[in-house]
Amino acid sequence: MIHRKKTKPIRAGGLIIGGGAPISIQSMTNFPIEDTGSTIAQIKRLQEHGAQIIRIAVNSVNAAAYLKKIRGAVDAVLSADIHFNHQIAIESIKAGIDKVRINPGNIGSATKVREVVAAAKDYGVPIRIGVNSGSIDRKKYADITPENLAASALDHVRILEDNDFHEIVVSIKSSDIFHTIEANKIFSDLRDYPLHIGLTEAGYGLNCVVWSTTLISCLLLNGIGDTIRVSMTGDPLEEVITAQAILEAVGERQPLIRIVSCPTCGRTDPELDILGLADAAKVAVTRHFEQKLKNSAKSITIAVMGCEVNGPGEASEADFGLAGARGGHLLLFLKGEKIKKVHKNEAIGELISEIKKII
Repeated sequence: MIHRKKTKPIRAGGLIIGGGAPISIQSMTNFPIEDTGSTIAQIKRLQEHGAQIIRIAVNSVNAAAYLKKIRGAVDAVLSADIHFNHQIAIESIKAGIDKVRINPGNIGSATKVREVVAAAKDYGVPIRIGVNSGSIDRKKYADITPENLAASALDHVRILEDNDFHEIVVSIKSSDIFHTIEANKIFSDLRDYPLHIGLTEAGYGLNCVVWSTTLISCLLLNGIGDTIRVSMTGDPLEEVITAQAILEAVGERQPLIRIVSCPTCGRTDPELDILGLADAAKVAVTRHFEQKLKNSAKSITIAVMGCEVNGPGEASEADFGLAGARGGHLLLFLKGEKIKKVHKNEAIGELISEIKKII
């Protein structure tokens, strides 16, 4: 059981961040905001797959008009990503954004900060402070260290606190796993604002998945983190899928349908494609039962194992399973108990039939 550090609850639209609320998943659109059709479609796609907060880069005051159109077309929690220009932040808030990401120390004079804070207060919009290794003041902090990253974040927080604004979410990221972990640990001991965690410039593919999983899991298992993003080059949908898997792995989220399978070995019948069967089982079970499971708040585990020697026993915790036999056949089992032998071509259909008896 993970004991998360207590943080201040912050409301962004209809979502609570921190305060013991479930950890939320973030992603970011990668179409120009002017391409409103593609941006809206991508937001809906990300939302359908589990993203609770979706960030949009807003690069000019004029872009707020496009943001307003996007806001009217989706019901997702939207965050505006803004650098340097305080007027963009104000216009984005007026356009209906739920959350704004700025660095108060980088948007100009104290007067400009007060104007952003006033707008955020008027519209009930929280501010996310985003600090990374490329954005800290190198005149003040010569070296990129965990201590300096945390201190830089605290500098920005104090600017908002001095303006009597406390609806704050903080993000401290680096491309260095250990710097990011330590910086977040340091900051979490200094303030109780919710933390958005992730690895910046994490790349793509397997490296991104492994590095981001290592970082995010480490912090979550230490009770740190209220919202996460897997920053990945390419389709942001992969960010959401990976983030879902991380939350499931650390026990923060229960998968509706979990497929477990063995790596196979020389005991596996060469006629059986265990990987193909596992994938087919996931597709079929999702198609037939996902909505019913959502409605009932239940979940099921399906095991697809390579052989009948260890398969049923090793997967006895699974609700249903298939274990390879000989001659292109598999054993269908329930909670480790063998039910019957089925041919590989009929295995998925038989599996679905047995599940229907229970669900």
